[in-house]
Amino acid sequence: QVQLVESGGGLVQAGGSLRVSCAASGNVFSINTMGWYRQAPGNERELVATITTDGSTNFADSVKGRFTISRDNAKNTVYLQMNSLKSEDTGVYYCNTNAVRIIGGVKRTYTYWGQGTQVTVSS
Repeated sequence: QVQLVESGGGLVQAGGSLRVSCAASGNVFSINTMGWYRQAPGNERELVATITTDGSTNFADSVKGRFTISRDNAKNTVYLQMNSLKSEDTGVYYCNTNAVRIIGGVKRTYTYWGQGTQVTVSS
């Protein structure tokens, strides 16, 4: 199995900053794309940002210019730096990864999710 452990959420005032981290561990052949999604009450889960193993990034339009994503491949850890936070950034932030595992001699890619960390931005 693969475990994703998130940390760093919390309460911050509008205009402030937060950094959330996610460390992947477990029996894996490789960790591919890592990313963050978020879900606000009453809304569907939405993409925030992703990053590939070679550092290519993708951001939701709503966070471009405010959020950055980075990763430490040696630690299988992904970071999301959130600046100029707005009340609409409030939600549960979930870490996501596509990991390659070899089970029974067969190499397959699996998708894993973290348990989520709450980010609350007060206006």
